[in-house]
Parts: sequence; C-alpha cells; structure tokens
Amino acid sequence: MSSLMSRLPPSLSVTLVALAAAGVVQAQTTYPDKPVRLVVGFTAGGPTDLPARFIADRLGSLLGQRVVVENRVGASGQIATQDVLSKPRDGYNLLLCTHFESINTALYKKVAYKLSDIAPISQISQYFYALAVPSQIPARDWDGFIAYAKAHPGEINYGSVGRGSAAEILTLELGKLTGIHMTQILYKGGAQIMTDLMAGRVQLYVSPALSVLPQHKKGQLKILAVTSPERLSAAPEIETLAERGLPLVRFGWLGVCAGAGTPQPIIALLNRHIGSIAKSSEYRETIEKAGSIPVSSTPEQLGKILTETYEQTARIVREFGLEIE
Repeated sequence: MSSLMSRLPPSLSVTLVALAAAGVVQAQTTYPDKPVRLVVGFTAGGPTDLPARFIADRLGSLLGQRVVVENRVGASGQIATQDVLSKPRDGYNLLLCTHFESINTALYKKVAYKLSDIAPISQISQYFYALAVPSQIPARDWDGFIAYAKAHPGEINYGSVGRGSAAEILTLELGKLTGIHMTQILYKGGAQIMTDLMAGRVQLYVSPALSVLPQHKKGQLKILAVTSPERLSAAPEIETLAERGLPLVRFGWLGVCAGAGTPQPIIALLNRHIGSIAKSSEYRETIEKAGSIPVSSTPEQLGKILTETYEQTARIVREFGLEIE
C-alpha cells in the first residue's frame, strides 16, 4: 500500500489518507451499532456475575444498544479472557476483568496472553476478604483462633478452590505471619467449601466477605476478621487484621476491560459511562449490601492495579514455590 501511495499524485494521496481517517472516525462515532458482549469468567449468579449484570443493564441504556452478559466458565477465568482477546478489538467484546488476569500470568509458566494484551477501561468494585471459621470452634476473635490452632497442631484444614487462589495465597501468608501450620483441602467451588466449613470439616476459609456475610449474620459460621484497612460498613462488628497487629491488607477487585488496540475514543466513552454507573446510589446500595465497595477509575489506574496484583502474586508464587506448568 505504501509503495502504491508513493506513485500517486500528492493531491490524490492526501485525499485517500483523509478518506481513510474519516472512515475510522465514522466507525468510532457510530459505536455501538450492534449489541455488545460482556464476558464473565465465572458462573451465573455468583459474586462476579451480579455486578456484571447490573453494569451491563445500565450501560446498555446509556449506549442505546444491548450489552449481553455471557458466562465463559473455566480455568480461573482464562477461558473468558482468551475468548475476548481472540475477537476483534473494536469495543464489541468486553471482559469483566478480575485479579485472576494478573494471578494467572504470575502463577502459570504458559499462559495464552500477557497483561499488555488487555486494555483496562474502569474498575467497578473492590472487596475485601473475610476469615471464616465454623461456629463449633471456641474462638471469639482472630487471636483466639491462633491460640486454638497452636493447641491443635496438625488439625487445622483450610478450604481452597485450587493453586494460586486467593484462599491459598492469603492463608499461606497468614500461616507465615502467625506461625501456625494449616493443611489445604481442595474443592471444585466455594459452595462445597461452605458446606464443609459449616459442618466443621474444614476449620478456616479465607473468602470474599460478600460470600460469607449472610451465613455469619445467620450464625451458621463466624467471621473473625477481615482484610480491609477499616471495618466494613456491612459488618462493623468484625475486627480487621490490622487491629490485631497483622500488617495484611488485601483486596480483590472487579473491572471492565477490552483487548489492547481498542480505539481510544471507545475506551474513553465506555470509561465515562461505566464511571457514572459505579457512582450511582442504586449501584452503591446494591454492592455495599454484599460487602463490597463501589469504585470507578481511569484506565491508567486500573492498569496500575493489574500490575500491582501481578507483582504481589509473583512474590508469593516464588516464595512458596506455587508456579504451575
């Protein structure tokens, strides 16, 4: 094409370039002219799916086109990520991105994508983790659980959904900080862990607070501490680890991303609309009831979170030898 342009009269070359540029602008200014997909890497009805559907519904109204949530479950979110990245980078294929995008690149030696393949748009929520134990354990706070664990060596099991999961990483960090040893029990999903936790077959589950707060409030289990810097508004009676002198503040997050190379005007448009939704009182009320915090961000801020999550995970992976082929 460049050689052809060089052989054309200068006036015609300028005209062709202008027409091509106009075509790009026209394609972007008419966006979207068909439904948009928002791909979620986890099951319908779960803690990632519910915010995604709220955002998708309101975003569709703002864009004037349907935003359809599609669940592509498997491989800790990798199937959804690869699905989106395999499609044209035109703003019609969005990803509900989570900390798993960063965790997977730090945990696996061979991953089909790099963080640089992902174009951040906006964060939509932030949530902290809860340290849940069975009601049968005679501990009223985290210090009491540490004392119980030390008095019962070899008897403390914790539930996890697999290598590199937040439950495994955080429990390993807690064990190192407190000097207690806990044995990992692997499960296919959080629902199975919850069943065994409430029955007392596992003694600890480090879970997103939104997943265990309802059972805590019903007295079916006990949350002894949370990983937030301050107490959660949804459960102000629960202490933070920081209050107990443990320098461990950890959070998970949700955001909306696209494939790298998506036109910047489209990224900016989506960021503006998603930010307005995340700041709405209705979204705040919905999210806070579940123990999360509504958050919006610039693309650059979300990109920084992706990088920091990767670096934090990579350190733990190296320290505990968690890397997976």
